[in-house]
Amino acid sequence: MNITPLQTARYEYTPKLPGMLRNGISEICVKEGAETQSVADQDKIKALFPNTYGKREITFEKGTNSAPAKKQVVGVILSGGQAPGGHNVVSGLYDALKATDPENVLIGFKGGPSGLLEDDYIIFDDAYIDQYRNTGGFDIIGSGRTKLETEEQFEIAAKVCEKHGITAIVIIGGDDSNTNAAVLAEYMAAHGTGVQVIGCPKTIDGDLKNEDIDASFGFDTATKTYSELIGNIERDCNSAKKYWHFVKVMGRSASHVALECALETQPNVCLISEEVAAKKQSLSEIADYIADSVEARAALGMNYGVVIIPEGVVEFVPEFSALIAEINELLAKNGEAFNALKNWADKHSFITNGLREKAADVFSVLDPTIQQQLCLDRDPHGNVQVSLIESEKLFSALVGVKLKKRAAEGSYIGKYNPQHHFFGYEGRCAFPSNFDADYCYSLGYNAFMLISYGFNGYLSKVSNLSKPAEEWVAGGIPITKMMNMERRHGEDKPVIRKALVDLEGAPFKYFEAHREQWSVETCYTFPGAIQYFGPSSVCDLTTRTLALEQADK
Repeated sequence: MNITPLQTARYEYTPKLPGMLRNGISEICVKEGAETQSVADQDKIKALFPNTYGKREITFEKGTNSAPAKKQVVGVILSGGQAPGGHNVVSGLYDALKATDPENVLIGFKGGPSGLLEDDYIIFDDAYIDQYRNTGGFDIIGSGRTKLETEEQFEIAAKVCEKHGITAIVIIGGDDSNTNAAVLAEYMAAHGTGVQVIGCPKTIDGDLKNEDIDASFGFDTATKTYSELIGNIERDCNSAKKYWHFVKVMGRSASHVALECALETQPNVCLISEEVAAKKQSLSEIADYIADSVEARAALGMNYGVVIIPEGVVEFVPEFSALIAEINELLAKNGEAFNALKNWADKHSFITNGLREKAADVFSVLDPTIQQQLCLDRDPHGNVQVSLIESEKLFSALVGVKLKKRAAEGSYIGKYNPQHHFFGYEGRCAFPSNFDADYCYSLGYNAFMLISYGFNGYLSKVSNLSKPAEEWVAGGIPITKMMNMERRHGEDKPVIRKALVDLEGAPFKYFEAHREQWSVETCYTFPGAIQYFGPSSVCDLTTRTLALEQADK
C-alpha cells in the first residue's frame, strides 16, 4: 500500500489525553456523583431497564486505582455511518487495555453489529492497530446498521461472548446505536452473563449531545471539511460574480452542521430546519426569504451569493411534511396500481388525483424532478427517501419563480444563475482534526477505564471540550439518563433523545444577530484546510458552536 507523507506524519501523532488520564492507570480512581433518571418518561424507562436504570454519574480522578485485577477480553463494534476519529476510539481502547495488562485482548467485530451476531472478527495486535492511528474512515473493521433489538439476537450475542470469554463490548455509534447498547447492557445484566456494555458518542450530525455530552465525535472534522469547501465556493463566487450557489449539507434530523458551517463561513443565507418548524414557514415563505437576499444584492450590483441548506429541511416545512405523509399513505394503499403504470405522465396524474386539494397544490409547484423523487425513490418500507430529495434544487427553482414574478412587477432587475452542491460523504471519512484525534482517543481510553471498574450500560464521557485537553474531564453517564419514549414504526420505543438546534442557544443567537448583514453584504470568511501542524491556536481549535456554547462556563 502506498503511503502519503501526511499519512506517515499522522501515524506518528500522539493524541492528547485529559490531564487526569495522563497520570497512569494505576493512579486513577472513581468519584461517584448523583443518581440519575431519564430525561422523560421515567416510570416507563425504569420499568424497561430495571438492572441499569438510575445509576450514578461518575468522573475519574487522581488516586489509587481500586479496580479488580482480571484478564479483560473486550469486543468493539463500529455502528452506523462513518465519522472521522473512529479509528482513534479503537486505538485508545486498545492502548489502555494493553497498558493495564499486555495479556488483555481486543476483538474487533467486522461490519458492525452483524459481525457480533455472525462471529466475524479479528484479534487486534500492535502492527494492525498502528496502520490506522489518527486516520479517517471505519475501514479498520468496517461498520453496519444492523440493529441489536430482539431476544434472539441478544441470545446469539451472549453465546458469542461466552465462546471468546468476552468481558465487555464497546459499541461506537450514534443515538440509535447507543440505544441498542443500552438494551443489550440490560439483557446482559438481567441474564447474569457478566458482560459489560459501554457506548461511545459518534455522529457528524451533532445531534447526540446534551448537558453531559458536549459533542459527538466527527462533528468537528466534518464541519471543518464542509466549511473549507464552502469557503472555496465563496471565494470563487466572489471572483466570478455571476452565480448563486445552493449548498446542501448533511443533517436530516437537526441543523447543527448547517449552523456550524454558517458560523464558519458567513454565507448570505442559511436555513435552519428547527426555525422553519417553529415559525411554520411554507415553501413560498422560504423562497421569498432567499429571494429577498438575491434582490437586495442585485440592487447593489451583486448578482451572486451562497445559500446553505440542511439536508432534512423539507421535513420541517409543515405543508411539505403533510404532502410526504399523504403520498406515503396513498402509495401504501395503492402501490401495485401505481407501479403498474408505464410512464411518468400517468403516474403524475395518479398522484395528483389521489391527493387532497391542499397537498395537490403543493405538489403542483414542485419541479418535475422533485415530484419524481417524492414518488419513485422509496425506501424498503415504501416511504419517501427524504435524504435523496434534492432540496438545493427545489429551493433554487422556487426562488427562480419568485424572481420572475418580481421582475415582471418591476421590483427586481438582475441576473440569477443558480449552481448546486451537496456535501455529505466528503466529510464522513476525512483525516480527523487534532481535536477529533484527541477526543476520540480519550473516549476509547476512557471506555476501558469504565470497563475496568465494572460499569455497564454507560456512555464514555469526556467533557469541558472547549478548553485545552489538559483540562478535559473524563467519566461516564448511564445511557438511560439520555432516554425517553418515542413512537417508532407504530410502537412506543425507548430511544436516546436527539438534540436539535436550540433556538435560544448562543450559537443560533449569534447567527441570528448577524444574518441580516450577511444576507446583503459580502461578509464571506475562508476557513481553509484543516491544520494539523503549527500553533495550538490554529491546530487545536474547536468548532464555533462549542466555543459559543461554553463561552460562559
